[in-house]
Amino acid sequence: NFNFFNWIKKSELVELNEINTSDDPIRPELSNNFRTSQGRKIYGLKFDEEIEGVVCVAFTNDIPSTIKELELMSTDDKASKIAVAYTLWSFKKGAGKKIMKELLKFIKEKNNLDSVMTLSPLTPMATHYHIRNGARLVKINPTSQNFEYKIS
Repeated sequence: NFNFFNWIKKSELVELNEINTSDDPIRPELSNNFRTSQGRKIYGLKFDEEIEGVVCVAFTNDIPSTIKELELMSTDDKASKIAVAYTLWSFKKGAGKKIMKELLKFIKEKNNLDSVMTLSPLTPMATHYHIRNGARLVKINPTSQNFEYKIS
């Protein structure tokens, strides 16, 4: 009798040095080097030695509307005020919601950060995901949209 939620409870957020970038349905063109340099990090949702979901985050002091802006704005995570989730995906049902919850919990423990913003594609799927997980839409850009997750 498999308990679906059992694995979710036992999963944890871990920092990763690299991922298979071709698994990324949103931004597969971004290299591991891009994802891990200058104030950018990759986090995985780990359960039983397996990564069930991935979120890539940039630490900034402003809200980017493009990947180029995100790259230019990325700064040391201790000097930043905002964590920007710019891509997120899961390999298992429920992992997408759980990784965002774990990210918010992790970010809350870093006292210098006020919020988690997103740099999301202009797709109904992205909109639905963020709204369903408690974010609010703050800005629609020509090629992206920004949602905000409060971490109070």
